[in-house]
Amino acid sequence: MKRFDNRTVIITGGARGMGASHARGFIAEGANVVIADILEQEGRTLAKELGDHAIFSRLDVTNDKDWAATVAAAEDAFGPVSVLINNAGIVRFGVIEETEPAVWRQVLEINLTGGYLGIRAVAPSMRKTGGGAIVNISSGAGFTATFGLAAYVASKWGVRGMTKTAALELGRDNIRVNSIHPGAVRTPMTAGPDTAALAAAAIKDLAIPRMGEPEEITRLVLFVASDEASFSTGSEFIADGGYLLGPVPQQERAEAAVA
Repeated sequence: MKRFDNRTVIITGGARGMGASHARGFIAEGANVVIADILEQEGRTLAKELGDHAIFSRLDVTNDKDWAATVAAAEDAFGPVSVLINNAGIVRFGVIEETEPAVWRQVLEINLTGGYLGIRAVAPSMRKTGGGAIVNISSGAGFTATFGLAAYVASKWGVRGMTKTAALELGRDNIRVNSIHPGAVRTPMTAGPDTAALAAAAIKDLAIPRMGEPEEITRLVLFVASDEASFSTGSEFIADGGYLLGPVPQQERAEAAVA
């Protein structure tokens, strides 16, 4: 028996980056996976690569009609949804005074409202199968502040609060809701010139001074979504290389280099 045999899993932002890694991880553990994304070509290519236990569904996470269609496609192909991974997200840079309201709203709509719409859409399907697990991908930025990233930080703090409230509301339906908080991870989103420079600056002072790999986050996602984490709900799981610990002191780094 694999951890997700015959279970139906929806992964938003599943066409590339961490989402694609999660899709591969769930397939390896016996799941049926719906790759939900606006990136149609990449999503369909990945679904074809993963075989008969994967399909692609075009999903704009800010659109409730798209959510209804994606859940319906999942049920038609594989049966009621057991797991939702709210992974889709974007980042936009700019101090508050220079951030246009439209940009602010876009970040909040995708990173936060998209997760709310997902929870709302899948809960009835999960009840059909006797329960399930929802994993919301937040960030280390959901615990702290980052200069020039107010919209992103606000959205990721919001994901924490939404996760805890959803866990209270859905617990008696045997639906667990948890959040995962990655640090800097090597994905297309962190490969752009702005994000790459920010990530490089952030990791040099970490206790584990490197970028995370998508597979490292996937292993945590699989655990949190599985029955192995059956007594965890409303909880926060961190994989950030020590980002939230604060920087390693300069003296300690110098002594380590000499040693």
